[in-house]
Amino acid sequence: MPAPAAPLQPGRIDGTPRIAVVSAFEPELVLLRQQLQDAQRHSVQGVEFLTGTLAGKPVLLFLSGISMVNAAMNTQRALDLFQVTHIVFSGIAGGVNPALHIGDVSVPAQWGQYLEVLAARETAPGVFSPPARMGPLPFPAFGMFYPRPVEVRSAAQPRRQLQFWFPVDAGMLAAAQSLQASGGAALTSCDAQQRCLRHAPRLEVGGNGVSGASFMDNAALRDYTFRTFAANVIDMETAATAQVAASNGVPFIAFRSLSDLAGGGEGENEMTVFIAIAAENSARVVTAFLRHWTP
Repeated sequence: MPAPAAPLQPGRIDGTPRIAVVSAFEPELVLLRQQLQDAQRHSVQGVEFLTGTLAGKPVLLFLSGISMVNAAMNTQRALDLFQVTHIVFSGIAGGVNPALHIGDVSVPAQWGQYLEVLAARETAPGVFSPPARMGPLPFPAFGMFYPRPVEVRSAAQPRRQLQFWFPVDAGMLAAAQSLQASGGAALTSCDAQQRCLRHAPRLEVGGNGVSGASFMDNAALRDYTFRTFAANVIDMETAATAQVAASNGVPFIAFRSLSDLAGGGEGENEMTVFIAIAAENSARVVTAFLRHWTP
């Protein structure tokens, strides 16, 4: 039974405790929006927020916008304006793990910002050395770029800390694992134009995801990202939302379906061909998760 609405706090639009369901851009949110019941629209500085019920649970649907900055800004905006109890990200991503295929849905256990880097000085031809005062850095470099953790603070941990990985909520991850074990999320292999995948898509829960301010379509960087971070998927928003969730103490999880192989496939990037299948599969799993999970 949904929790009762709290007295409306100053500056808040809505006092009902809700699960925020976030996507980066329009094609990712279409199916979820179609299933939303009792929808009400709220427009704030050009961002449309939809309240209603999805899979029997009170939700808040909105687009973060593409990019790390947009994701952080609009996630915080949602937390400031609504009574958000949990955050669920739904969308597409590039596949980094060679064991995964287009159409698969990945639910990483933690997220990091792989392009938060130190650009090191070239001290000899082809040799890049970070300043000694930076101390040992946690990851090997990609050329001149050395990934490093970000500075974080929160109400629970007000002192400055350096952190690379932002874990998803343990209870939500366990629910996703239970959904995977039960086979409770039916995935599609074909789109409306009958363009079909070579492999039957599957749900993969666990592992790592990374985000950064770059659309990756480069085989060498993809290989480095898999080897360095053991990443399953890569995108441009989730780690930013994960950091905002952690700063605010709000439980978080993300579902990302592979629309392309981030430069690892044959020929042109596959995103424009398979975006509809990937977006639908992510939305299907999120809907099944909301039905399956008890907050």
